Parts: sequence; structure tokens; C-alpha cells
Amino acid sequence: MAPKIVGLTGGIGSGKSMVASLFGAFGVHWVDADDVARQVVEPGTRALELIAQHFGHDILTSGGALNRAALRKLVFDDADERRWLEELIHPIIHTELERQLKPDDYNLPYVLLVSPLLFETIQHTMTERVIVIDSPESVQIQRTMARDNNPRDQVKRIIAAQIPRQQRLDKADLIIDNGGTKDNVRQQVRDAHNALLVEFGH
Repeated sequence: MAPKIVGLTGGIGSGKSMVASLFGAFGVHWVDADDVARQVVEPGTRALELIAQHFGHDILTSGGALNRAALRKLVFDDADERRWLEELIHPIIHTELERQLKPDDYNLPYVLLVSPLLFETIQHTMTERVIVIDSPESVQIQRTMARDNNPRDQVKRIIAAQIPRQQRLDKADLIIDNGGTKDNVRQQVRDAHNALLVEFGH
């Protein structure tokens, strides 16, 4: 029987990759939708060809890869362009996620779909349960500015384009508070993992 899919989400800079790796330490298979989103627009893919046709070849680097920073700026400044891009890319990502979330030789009863846009896209329809990682907005901004070298106002626009924090929390089956120490987060992950093993009958 295929493992259940559990969504793991949170706003930008909430610590999704760190929390996913803590689940991974318990043997949980996880797939990051951001990684898949990069894979489906690698050079040579049909999606990248269509993006270059639509936005112009200036959207590509000299090596023919997608200039993600330039594309991000274009779509966050124009809601129509963002909608066009999402209608192209989200179904392609969805299909690839379904493929990667079925690992071979796997004996745990669930896998994790790690996605910042779980509720903003159709990805939430794939999940049985959802874990939300919660961090104060000020922490999200600091982490994202440090990680991506983005200016504060751009990070705030990205946060504003995501589902509001309280709405995300209201949709959660489990919440992991990432406002404290890593040891504290690790304990919350252990508790969530054990609860999911019990729920899914392992």
C-alpha cells in the first residue's frame, strides 16, 4: 500500500528544510516542492522553453539556465504574469511530485511533501494531514534576507503573496513552533513522527 502523504509547510524562512531533515533522521522520505520546481525548468525542458518564449530570452542566464531572481522580480511585480507562470508550472510540478513521493523499498506509513505553497496551490489535495511550521514574521524576514540576500521590502512582498499566517495555522493538523532552540524543534518533530506512526497504523 502506498504511504500516506503528509504536507509540511510554513511561510518563507520558517525553517522547512531544517524540519524536513529532522524528520529524515527518523527515516522519513521527503520531497521538497521547491527542488522539484527547479528540476522541471532545467535547461532542455519544455517548461523552460515556454517560459523563454513568453518572457523573452533575457530571462535566461548566459549558460541557458533560468535566471530565477529576474523571473521572481517580474512575477511579483505583475499578478497576471504570476498567474500565467503558475498555470504553466503547477500541473507539471504536481505530476513530478506524485512520482517522487512513491519511494521504492520503503516501510514507513507516510512520506513528507515539503512545500511553501501547499495551500496556495493544488498540492494540499495530495495530503492526508498537514504539519505547519510557525515562526514570527520578524524571524522569517531576518532568515530570508540572510539566506537569499533579498531586500526587506521584497521579502515582505513574498510573505504578503503567501497565505496569511493565522489562516495557515487554522488549516494545520499539527503545528511545530520554530521560534525556539533546535533541540526544542527536534523534540516536537519526534512527537509528531510518533503520532503519525500511531495514526497510520505502523
